[in-house]
Amino acid sequence: MSSFLILLSLTAAQIPLPEHPRPDFQRADWLNLNGPWRFAFDPRDEGERLGWSRAALPGDRQIVVPFSWGAPLSGVPDSGNIGWYARQITVPDSWRGRRIFLVVGACDWRTSIWLDGKKLGEHQGGYTPFSFELPSGLRDGPHWLVLRVDDTPHPFKLEGKQGYGPARGIWQTVYLEARGGAPLAAVHVTPWRDLQGVRIDARLLEPAPRALTLSVGLTNRDGQPVFSSHLARGATSAHLEIPLPNAHRWSLDDPFLHEVTVRVTGDGLIEDRVSTYFGMRTISVVDIPGTTYPYVAINGTPVFLQLALDQAYHPGGFYTFPTDSILRDEILRAREIGLNGLREHVKIETPRKLYWADRLGVLIMADIPNWWGPPDSAAFHEHDVALRGMIDRDYNHPAIFAWVLFNETWGLISKDGNTERYLPETQARVVRDVTLAKSLDSTRLVEDNSPCCGRGHTQTDLNSWHEYLPGWRWEQRVKQVSDSTYPGSHWNFEIPWQQARQPMLNSEFGNVWGYEGSTGDVDWSWDYHRAVNAFRRHPKLAGWLYTEHHDVINEWNGYWRFDRSHKETGFRFLVDGMTLRDLHAPVYLAVGDSDLSRAARPGERVEVPLYASFLTGAAYGDSLTLRTDLRGWNSLGEAKSYGASTRRIPYRPWMSQPLPPLLATMPDEPAVLVLETTLEDTKGTVLQHNFTTFVVDGAPPDTVRLADGRRARIARVPASAVRD
Repeated sequence: MSSFLILLSLTAAQIPLPEHPRPDFQRADWLNLNGPWRFAFDPRDEGERLGWSRAALPGDRQIVVPFSWGAPLSGVPDSGNIGWYARQITVPDSWRGRRIFLVVGACDWRTSIWLDGKKLGEHQGGYTPFSFELPSGLRDGPHWLVLRVDDTPHPFKLEGKQGYGPARGIWQTVYLEARGGAPLAAVHVTPWRDLQGVRIDARLLEPAPRALTLSVGLTNRDGQPVFSSHLARGATSAHLEIPLPNAHRWSLDDPFLHEVTVRVTGDGLIEDRVSTYFGMRTISVVDIPGTTYPYVAINGTPVFLQLALDQAYHPGGFYTFPTDSILRDEILRAREIGLNGLREHVKIETPRKLYWADRLGVLIMADIPNWWGPPDSAAFHEHDVALRGMIDRDYNHPAIFAWVLFNETWGLISKDGNTERYLPETQARVVRDVTLAKSLDSTRLVEDNSPCCGRGHTQTDLNSWHEYLPGWRWEQRVKQVSDSTYPGSHWNFEIPWQQARQPMLNSEFGNVWGYEGSTGDVDWSWDYHRAVNAFRRHPKLAGWLYTEHHDVINEWNGYWRFDRSHKETGFRFLVDGMTLRDLHAPVYLAVGDSDLSRAARPGERVEVPLYASFLTGAAYGDSLTLRTDLRGWNSLGEAKSYGASTRRIPYRPWMSQPLPPLLATMPDEPAVLVLETTLEDTKGTVLQHNFTTFVVDGAPPDTVRLADGRRARIARVPASAVRD
């Protein structure tokens, strides 16, 4: 036992994830319980009968919390469905007189908790936080804290993609917290639609024991103003309307966060104080200027969504990332390549990752995990508990712009023999959940189901669709989708629902893994390029979402590998200075036809189509500079330049239209060519690189002139005649 106690005496630097797990709802007095705990599996489910709740766990196995058992970083292989945790805790002397709570960030699935053998409570669910109060007047410690977690499979359990690596048991930070006499359960901040103030909705954990005062201070606003409201005895909530004229707004380019301190006081009660924050921003739907095409908008300004599907899995921790800096890096990677958002896929993501999205200006689509069984009442109950918990916990994160309730009708399909159906009664149940989500949060968009494979929408704020195609099919498909998008259209909707004024966007696409007609990993960037060109030529499309941020297990479509190492796009070898970020530029010029390559004859004068997709409100004057460079390699592999040009092209914000084509003269010899384009503003700042390619057909010449001026005859030898 002494060796175990030594292991528990870790410094903050040695504790996994030592940071407070809830920057959006934080009390000053808290104690991180991450680190080594005693652990035992309970294969015969006899631990409670044998007294394990009194810390009598057998053996000396340890697990590193908060990593789920089975994850390499936990130190425990996955060899059971029921696990017991135990460790000693000591409540700091400075907390005397306070109410002490144990808080579990997330634990999958049914959790029972004891302190010194006395049961504190049970919780069922795997994705959202829960807490239990410790008995008042605890004697000096240490005390034994014991958790039993039952993760036995059930068809109605929310699993998401835990097949990549299951989140078994504790997978988010566990901590003790000192609260005041009338503790807050939640504080929600809602910006006014005109962005000139906010509404504060504060909810108490219990009815007010006496008259209370709620005080709200804005700690990083000039003058640090404080606003107050009174709660009568028995009240459970308070509401304040706070004018904040000219408040600093939150945007993708300037993600400013307003810091808030909320206090609850009353005669004879110890103060409860919580720190939170909010972003002064609104989410809405507006038409892009000069069109009737609806887009998602931040603060009334449309945003062309360029997102990635984020499986949010780590090779060592599965659901749990080993450090806060790695979480931050996941968000930064999206910004690094020019994306403006992520979809946290069938996983309720950790608050600290959402915090970094808030801080760094990356939008989030927030999914609820699915179950894999039938759409019965038990499954919908689990789903609705998670839905309520997610919105309640994550309400203040400005980065979240949409709640996604279901994905690809997983868990919503009923089987009748060999037939699978999305039944009308199930659709009606989904609509109930959309209504529930809107009642809990009217400030964001709600998507009923992110559809695929012939299924459609019911009631929804977004008209999104999934498609996995090779590059050559994208132009035709996007045109078909664009032509099918208009109010009253039944495309992508279940009967009797129909399109209204929802933004239409792709919410999953990819091209290389496991799909017929795909090109393989080595060519992913070529097909990706063709897809993005197609998207940018059709402005009805309000955005796209690529599968995926990083590779996972059997899906290798990622921008990065599973270990987050670099993938080679090849762009830099074709166009000097070009990176993946150029395909995500707000000011975008699609060059050439949809094939990205075409055959030409020697000496032919070719028209090269141009399409301007300037999906930004940025002011660059009325024109931009377009520079072109036609270069390539002849039949001897010699690099040659075949001509350059400079011209002005028109510019206006949100302009999306064809431009007069480029004229390019092909060389008089067979060659493989790259036509490079560079867009610059009036200051010479490069806004975007792009390219298209040509293959100039023809018989190679019999003689050539070498770089040093000598003439040489080309001899043709069959490959079979070559000997070492």
